[in-house]
Amino acid sequence: MAYGQLRESTARVSSAPEHGIEAGTAPVEIGLNAAIVAVTDNEPVVLVIRHEADSAGATDGLPFGPFSPLQHRTLESGLRAWVHRQAGLELGYAEQLYTFGDRGRHAQPGDLSPHVVSIGYLALTQVKPSMEMLHGVWRSWYHYFPWEDWRRGRPEILEATMEPRLREWANERTSAPQPVSRQERVRICFGLDGAAWDEEKVLERYELLYEAGLVEEAARDGRDAAHQWSQRPRLGVPMQYDHRRILATAIGRVRAKIKYRPVIFELMPDDFTLFELQRTVEAILGPHLHKQNFRRLVEGAGLVEPTGDVKMRTGGRPAKLYRFRREVLMERPAPGVRVKPGKL
Repeated sequence: MAYGQLRESTARVSSAPEHGIEAGTAPVEIGLNAAIVAVTDNEPVVLVIRHEADSAGATDGLPFGPFSPLQHRTLESGLRAWVHRQAGLELGYAEQLYTFGDRGRHAQPGDLSPHVVSIGYLALTQVKPSMEMLHGVWRSWYHYFPWEDWRRGRPEILEATMEPRLREWANERTSAPQPVSRQERVRICFGLDGAAWDEEKVLERYELLYEAGLVEEAARDGRDAAHQWSQRPRLGVPMQYDHRRILATAIGRVRAKIKYRPVIFELMPDDFTLFELQRTVEAILGPHLHKQNFRRLVEGAGLVEPTGDVKMRTGGRPAKLYRFRREVLMERPAPGVRVKPGKL
């Protein structure tokens, strides 16, 4: 569903003088975006809706729907209602991410139509074999952010493609003083020159790439920095509007959240092996984790308990089945999977 199709039903703040709003201001509409995340076949996936290609060649967008104050008592109830109508999904865990309302976020220069302010949500679910999608497809979030996937080591795209261009951009002369230099921001965000890679800085990395004009969305939005690259590399799959920024916010949030809240189990079936749990955590965080350290951490934290059953594996020994131990929620305030990927 495209933004333009929603303008008749979104909540609107009029700019007419009789409403007490300064003349000349643009009307604003309120919409809801959802980054709906699951893990299937050891791959973190997000639900995307396909549209006609925009000027950047982007066809993928996050699900979007209007907030109707006449129909929805709360923002979250509105989110759940239209996700069910649009995709046939019953959302479980959902939390509000951020309000996205930057000018020009629709990438339509000179457009005088109402400006849409979107309230972004992160939702976690499970992809089940019997699930039939009314609209949309599941796609790995690493299609959009290939530099975030460290499961096989440092991604080649970082050193071969991104690092030289980021250094070139960072070393340019800038007229405006900056509290933190470009060089230092690049070093911290991308783990260069001895800095550690922080898997939670997904949004910071994407925004640096946008500022440097290295992603397709920057060129589409008319950012000056995008014009300096005669051969701009294809850094992941672009998304419509500012949806890749919203998705980056969601990835960073869930990567941080699993360390202090047991939200990882929202992505797991009722019964699972510790290996399946480890692969799911790796899929979300990016890097490979040490098997024995991970098991000691999870069992020692009291997050899981054995069910007494086993799961037969092809060509191997039966694996014990576990379930989430819900009593841990009452025992301590922050029962998350406190992994430190760089040290495991």
